Amino acid sequence: MIPSFLTSLLHSLTLRWPVLLYAATWTVILTAMVAVASFSPEVAFVSAISQSSSFSKACGIEGMLRVPMDVAGERLCLPVHLFGKSKIDWIIPPVFAAVVVTGSAWVVRGMGLWEFDEAN
Repeated sequence: MIPSFLTSLLHSLTLRWPVLLYAATWTVILTAMVAVASFSPEVAFVSAISQSSSFSKACGIEGMLRVPMDVAGERLCLPVHLFGKSKIDWIIPPVFAAVVVTGSAWVVRGMGLWEFDEAN
């Protein structure tokens, strides 16, 4: 029974190999796009508030850090000890990426953009 099960599984995978390859390719592309989209603002913010940034030295007070604002002329200086790395910073972006990729896969499936013939 086990060899027939393996043969059946291998046969069904070989028939659907193009569909699986197509799905894997789009999953990788979507995951990469979401990773870039989720990490880009974080990288920009961290580089803007780093100690070597000229933007962060605009406060002029030791121990204070200028935080980027939407309006260029506004200045908001906060104590440096409020900014630090936390463990949740490494968890949230991958979870967000997984949710977005899953949601986009559901949208693609719901719209009927990815259908295959069940008869084969």
